[in-house]
Amino acid sequence: MSILLWPDGAPLAKGSEPADCPAITPFLLENSERPAPCMLICPGGGYQSISVSEGEPIAAWLNGLGIAAVVLKYRVAPYHHPCPLMDVTRAMRLIRHHAGEWNIDPERIGVIGFSSGGHVASTIGTHYDLGDPEAEDPIERHSSRPSLMVLAYPRITMIHYPHPYHANLLGDDPTEELKSFLSNERHVTPDTPPVFMWITGDDQNVHTGHLLLFASALTEHKVPYEMYIFESGGHGLGLARNHPTIRHWPELCGIWLKKHGF
Repeated sequence: MSILLWPDGAPLAKGSEPADCPAITPFLLENSERPAPCMLICPGGGYQSISVSEGEPIAAWLNGLGIAAVVLKYRVAPYHHPCPLMDVTRAMRLIRHHAGEWNIDPERIGVIGFSSGGHVASTIGTHYDLGDPEAEDPIERHSSRPSLMVLAYPRITMIHYPHPYHANLLGDDPTEELKSFLSNERHVTPDTPPVFMWITGDDQNVHTGHLLLFASALTEHKVPYEMYIFESGGHGLGLARNHPTIRHWPELCGIWLKKHGF
């Protein structure tokens, strides 16, 4: 069942069609004896669509690890920044708001993103806030900080490696200030959450440099991370169940998640 992030209409909405209404779909654990960790899933789609294969199948995998999951439907083109950031921020707050009802541990809520959804995930991981305790809306009082990030073939920077998809987020004539703001390698701090990330060396859609830039910033600020660059396989692999080597990434990620208390 989908839950609208703003039942009375999202900020900056252009209408009331499904594309104008960001929402989440929870995939909760039915028999968890104690509050479970949770991952907010941000599918890819080039900021022009939402990939189905990077949504519910990822939730099923996470549920198999004993992790609750919530799939985010964020706004894409013709919507531009700040709408996707507003949507993922609200989603993180909404999960924490419902943590007791959904049997989720509010201190163990991470984010996982794929391709452009990886950019959404790394954006909330570097542009979060701790909530407004004086807000009239109780949801806005909650922190939007993820406990950790999992990034699969993610976009990170909007300054380097230009790509036509960037216009779907930035618009046709973005300022250097906007491109810098959404180049998430520039906003890593010692408080940035730990990161697991992977990509393939022959990805023709996202340059491996996105991860290398992020890894350099994480190293500089002593933020724990684990990174894999698989030799080949292309882009948009999801769980990669049919690939002889990349199909092991969910297992590697599961080990890492367990190490970090998930």
